[in-house]
Amino acid sequence: MNPARLLDILQNFSLFTSDKKKRRIKVIPRFQQYEGANKIVERVKEGRVKKGLIWHFQGSGKSLLMVFAAQKLRKAADLKSPTVIVLVDRTDLDTQISGIFNAADIANVETTENINELQTMLERDTRKIIISMIHKFRDAKPNMNTRDNIIVLVDEAHRTQEGDLGRTMRAALPNAFLFGLTGTPVNKADKNTFWAFGSEEDAGGYMSRYTFQDSIRDNATLPLHFEPRLVDVHVDKETIDKAFAAFKEEAALTDEEADALNQKSAKMAAFLKSPERVAKIVEDIAKHFNEKVAPHGLKAMIVTPDRFGCVQYKEELDKYFPTEASAVVISTSANDTLEFKQKWGIDKSKQEKIVDEFNGAQSDLKFIIVTAKLLTGFDAPIVQTMYLDKSLKDHTLLQAICRTNRLYPQKSFGRIVDYFGVFDDAAKALQFDEESVKKVISNLSELRSKLPGAMRETLAHFAGVDRTIAGFEGLEAAQDAIKTDEQKDAFARDYKYVSKLWESLSPDIILDVYNADYKWLSQVFESVKPASNNIGKLLWFSLGAQTTKLIHENIHVGEVHQLEEFVLDADVIEEIFNNPDPKNAKKLEKILIKRFQRHAGNPKFKKLSERLEELRDKAERGLITSIEFVKELCKLAKETVQAEKELEELIQEKTPQAALTELFLELKTDQTPAVVERIVNDIDAIVRVVRFPGWQNSNQGEREVQSSLRKILWAKYKIKDQVLFDRAYAYIKEYY
Repeated sequence: MNPARLLDILQNFSLFTSDKKKRRIKVIPRFQQYEGANKIVERVKEGRVKKGLIWHFQGSGKSLLMVFAAQKLRKAADLKSPTVIVLVDRTDLDTQISGIFNAADIANVETTENINELQTMLERDTRKIIISMIHKFRDAKPNMNTRDNIIVLVDEAHRTQEGDLGRTMRAALPNAFLFGLTGTPVNKADKNTFWAFGSEEDAGGYMSRYTFQDSIRDNATLPLHFEPRLVDVHVDKETIDKAFAAFKEEAALTDEEADALNQKSAKMAAFLKSPERVAKIVEDIAKHFNEKVAPHGLKAMIVTPDRFGCVQYKEELDKYFPTEASAVVISTSANDTLEFKQKWGIDKSKQEKIVDEFNGAQSDLKFIIVTAKLLTGFDAPIVQTMYLDKSLKDHTLLQAICRTNRLYPQKSFGRIVDYFGVFDDAAKALQFDEESVKKVISNLSELRSKLPGAMRETLAHFAGVDRTIAGFEGLEAAQDAIKTDEQKDAFARDYKYVSKLWESLSPDIILDVYNADYKWLSQVFESVKPASNNIGKLLWFSLGAQTTKLIHENIHVGEVHQLEEFVLDADVIEEIFNNPDPKNAKKLEKILIKRFQRHAGNPKFKKLSERLEELRDKAERGLITSIEFVKELCKLAKETVQAEKELEELIQEKTPQAALTELFLELKTDQTPAVVERIVNDIDAIVRVVRFPGWQNSNQGEREVQSSLRKILWAKYKIKDQVLFDRAYAYIKEYY
């Protein structure tokens, strides 16, 4: 946060844009976007090295990085109004990138429809941001513009290997800067991409790297989990194995190519699409989805071998779900029958409509079924699981599985369920010599083995605490074990790790063994979590859906141990004064000690407490008679009652929080002022959110505030004392 960086962010890295609901939002950069864009700008200003390759993992915001870089380059006075060309590789990406530039109101942005238009612009020396498509460069003439302040940003640079696009570009713009951006690491066998963009002086060939591990560490994307699910269908094993191997060796295919290949290896197609096999897989998908995906409010994609496979899967899936729960997104070709085209053909606007509906949390559409479409450049954070039954590898595989890694509420990882056997040889499927990419895939059996140790470590924070004690008392014992902030944070760290494992494995039967312990830990975590208006560290942020559900389902565990109600008023004091029974004196003494503890820290009560100590001391040493002791005790009690009255009057003028604090301090011993402070902060935070002017006079207002108060007292702190609830509600009604 040094001044130069802060001003740089304000000037060059702050955008206003619109979200999907047309609301204005402000965008500021993640650090890799800031760092990557600035490296581009510095390299251009220095002018020595004319290229650079940027690998930022899928989902880490490369489109915005290009916007930030383009904006800063255009603003740099010493570059004398440069031309920035943004090259994308497909029509849908073209509209996505243009959309981001347009929504952000970036000045002087042009999009070109064809190479002639682009050439005309360059020949006329247009000084703007030009968005075009990479394949339009195929027909570019040499020396279209020889200016040296042209900067080309190529999105998904690894795909420019087609032919000699990189060389054509270099010939057309001989003095331009070429920067390649990619979301997947460049395969070392792909010399073209390194030749076109990688600079020899950059370590490992990359000017800027933001890896899979980096993006998970920063909570920019989610980890990927993979479940192998090979369906055993008895066919001629040997023939199938050969066909399988041939099929696996094929690169990522378009819809039509996949069809053609399947015709060639008819046996393979017959195996993959045999009705018995598909029926088995779809039955498994339905069960898996209902158990593991639907409870979180999340959705899924199904990737099938070819376009006819999509239709087959859809028809089978309709036996388990309503027809509107799934949609097929494929392209149709000139060779298709009229009936097939009419039933399954969708144009661009219909595809957009399906995608929008799929992204809506409330919509009925739960599955999208595809074979080649929407495997790249498709952003649907609500997708948690991909059911994969097709041979994919290399970039296409990595990009496809990353459809599931976007952040979304109640989602703690992306899941790939593999029916094809793509991951039998993960290293081969992901042919990169980057170790980090091979770590992309974490296996569920590995997670299963981590759970016992993680549970042990988390429970170790509460050595010696009796976990059978229910309610507030049990929670208090647990909180006593983690008194300091450091202890609480250490517990939060361990608990968050366990909760992630729990979410990933749910509903695995291994969890049954640990259910009681996990429930207990979850309640402790909820009770020590900071108030919602003061989250503080990221450690304490949201939990997964299964954990939240478990907490909500168990808010009624254990009855709260009721504290004895102490009454201290003029009549009680008078009664003791007139009947100086030692038993009564003892009772009054206890009451006073309890009262002084409650007001610990208040100087007035501290003095009264010291006077009580002196009085007891005198009585023990025989310096005063028992009658005198009782009389003095009653005098002290009267002063205490008076002091409490004054304090109450003072609190009437104080803040709502002070009033609540006073109320709750009556509840507990001197051990728990910290707990009380948390309860009050939680109530204050939630009431301020749900209240509105005049809520006290509306049924809805009263209902919402009561429900919020119940959540805090009953669910989070296990305090089920109706009298206390009523008094707290009365305070809220008066003070808020």
